[in-house]
Amino acid sequence: MSNPIGRQDKDTLKSLFGRDKPVIGVVHLMPLPGAPRYDDEGVEAIYERGLSDARAYLSGGCDAVIVENHGDVPFAKPDDIGHETSAHMAVVADRIRRELGRPIGINVLANAAIPALAIASASSASFIRVNQWANAYIANEGFVEGESARAMRYRAHLRARGIRIFADAHVKHGAHAIVADRPVEEQVKDLVFFDADVIIATGQRTGHAADLGYIRMIKEAASLPTLVGSGVTHDNANDILSVADGVIIASALKYDGVWWNAVEPDRVKRFIAGLGR
Repeated sequence: MSNPIGRQDKDTLKSLFGRDKPVIGVVHLMPLPGAPRYDDEGVEAIYERGLSDARAYLSGGCDAVIVENHGDVPFAKPDDIGHETSAHMAVVADRIRRELGRPIGINVLANAAIPALAIASASSASFIRVNQWANAYIANEGFVEGESARAMRYRAHLRARGIRIFADAHVKHGAHAIVADRPVEEQVKDLVFFDADVIIATGQRTGHAADLGYIRMIKEAASLPTLVGSGVTHDNANDILSVADGVIIASALKYDGVWWNAVEPDRVKRFIAGLGR
């Protein structure tokens, strides 16, 4: 019998983005209605800021964007995320896709794979990012379990099998002692076993770079396209791309290099020019 494991498309990135080694910018949305930091000034400013950041990324040469509710701190656990979050993210994601015509992804913090799939279906997004797809860990939000079983059944329910799964390996902002008796390589293989399409390697926190040897280990364990999802800068991007299959970037392309600031168009252009593409 043929092995049913690892049937994923090894050319997922090229299929989605039309090139090898894609650069994906993150649209960090301002606080949404229902979040503690929402300032009650209306949603149009949120939508326009999201569009502006997406324009800066894509006009500067990035290949795609991920729309993320990073302003909704402190992040809620999946079952506590209100429908208002999904509704507002779907609107801004749809506006970005319609105006800019490039692939978009969705990440709903914290670890809300099912809301992300609903938003992706509503906005015709191409992929979602899920920080804990298999196993479990202790995050800023508390105990977080893998969402793959529920999420894959929900994706089938939506008839949305074309939405790809980008899954973090040994994700940042957490303690993994609960699975410390299993090597990271085995945890990466669990992501493949549970049908993730792309693996994401990160450092310890937002803006923290992962070691090249660590990235190489994750890529070799996965046998799937592997992105680096934190700590990418002008200075280390080419080294990272010599190992990884693409990058997800945000902080280094913001004004003053701070994640909550707007995207700086000139920084995007300089970053892409430095890749020699």
